[in-house]
Amino acid sequence: MALDGILLYKLVPKIQEILPARIQKIYQTSTTEVLFQLHTHSGKKQLLISCHSMYNRLLLTNRNYPTPFEPSNFIMVLRKHLEGSIIQSIEQIEYDRWCQMNITTHDMIGDAINLTLYIELMGKYANLILVNEENIIIDALKRIPPFENNKRTIQPGAQFKPTPSQTKKDPFIEQIIDPNQTLTSQFSGFSPFLSQEVEYRLNHSQTFSEIMNEIKESDSLYIANDKNEAVFHCIDLTSIGKTKSYPLFEGLEILYYHKEEKERVKDISGNIYRVVKRELKHQKQKLPRLLSEYDAAVDCDRWRKYGDLLYAYQIKDTKGKDSISLFDYETEKDIIIPLDPKLDGNKNAQKCYTKYGKLKKGQQYLQEQIVICEKEIQYFEGLLEQLELADFETATEIRQELIRGGYIKENHRKKQKKKEEAPKVHQIQYDEHTIVYYGKNNLQNEYLTFKKAKKDYYWFHTKDYHGAHVVVDTKDLDEEIIRFCANLAACYSGGRNSSSVPVNYTTIKELKKIPGAKPGMVQLNHYQTIYIDPSFEQLEEYGINL
Repeated sequence: MALDGILLYKLVPKIQEILPARIQKIYQTSTTEVLFQLHTHSGKKQLLISCHSMYNRLLLTNRNYPTPFEPSNFIMVLRKHLEGSIIQSIEQIEYDRWCQMNITTHDMIGDAINLTLYIELMGKYANLILVNEENIIIDALKRIPPFENNKRTIQPGAQFKPTPSQTKKDPFIEQIIDPNQTLTSQFSGFSPFLSQEVEYRLNHSQTFSEIMNEIKESDSLYIANDKNEAVFHCIDLTSIGKTKSYPLFEGLEILYYHKEEKERVKDISGNIYRVVKRELKHQKQKLPRLLSEYDAAVDCDRWRKYGDLLYAYQIKDTKGKDSISLFDYETEKDIIIPLDPKLDGNKNAQKCYTKYGKLKKGQQYLQEQIVICEKEIQYFEGLLEQLELADFETATEIRQELIRGGYIKENHRKKQKKKEEAPKVHQIQYDEHTIVYYGKNNLQNEYLTFKKAKKDYYWFHTKDYHGAHVVVDTKDLDEEIIRFCANLAACYSGGRNSSSVPVNYTTIKELKKIPGAKPGMVQLNHYQTIYIDPSFEQLEEYGINL
């Protein structure tokens, strides 16, 4: 669900309050997100503009957003023209889903010039367009050439044409409702969802002017769940039922930060998903072939018997024949022996013995390869599950792990090598005397279990699923702590949507690192098992959002 014009009407004045502001830095946090670091009269602020087709929004944020390794061409253009400039104002046009940011800067000789940054938040057409004083497009986040849209070209050098006016009524002034038309078609800024909520209220003895006044006075975002989809607006969603209320910008962050983070991980972390899926597909295709070859190798004794029979019957003339039928006195049945038509009887017998020897020796090799292949499948399945819950830092560490494993080639363009940092381990202050640590990927799990944790710390991990290593530093391991740690391990595992997930737990001193194994693999000596139904609500109480 994307924001509508009425909600944008509530956001724009909040941003206007901090203006004028100087643009200090500009970053592109994903292919559709641009982050402006501002210096305002009230200190440093961050303005995030997202042009995602589903999650487009405009807000002030305090969160730390990761940045890509290299800025895009559009970001370089924005930096060239806007860094150091002053945002004078921001205004919305007719409650539509677009607004314009008026900016003053200086040209090469120091003369003041005015630029306009148009922010269009219209679903799949969401865009950022930088325009000069002559109304000529300097550049845009999403370029639209003439052959795609001859009515509105978005290209550097083209004349900028604003989004056409919808000529609808102002809902804060004209409040006469035509019962023969939908509210969306009558009033500017109304989305189908807001219309649904307003119509519900109108049918429950509330007037249109009362509803619009409530919208005007609201400073909150109300979020509810409707058919497993998050819905929201700036008034209480009485048509849906139970809602949660947040400050406007905070509510938008809660709604979209983690949803778009997966998009951000894919954008910033390069080809992680593609590499993992490619390797997993390769190993899954390889395993049946290995099993088939192993079955053939196990059946190697028949080739020795073929050779024995060819010698026993003193078969000489086999040239030109593809096979021969000989009676086997052990089974008292005829056996058809495949032949090489180019060879005589003795050489065909020797070929059968050679094949027997190769298959006999190959059994051990194939067994080893099958074990390796099965481990690789488990490994890449585990990486995919980790990527499902990964934030940017976690995904970056997974990328480093794939580089070390030789699955991704490292970029050697940067000659200076940074000192390798320890993987980031997450922690929760469970109570005054108890700290719970957990890892989100193999490198974090490895570091937490074998380097950070002490021998008397307790360790938790799901029994039948890939997942997080959970370590607790406590002197009193009671049932409440055990259940919390087991729930954390289950929620950060492949069994997070299952029930009665088995979780093993023991002390660190009972763990042993497996030589030559992938990072995070351990061997348990003595342990106990608890069965837990994963509860995400319990983790939300500690600020963890999955």
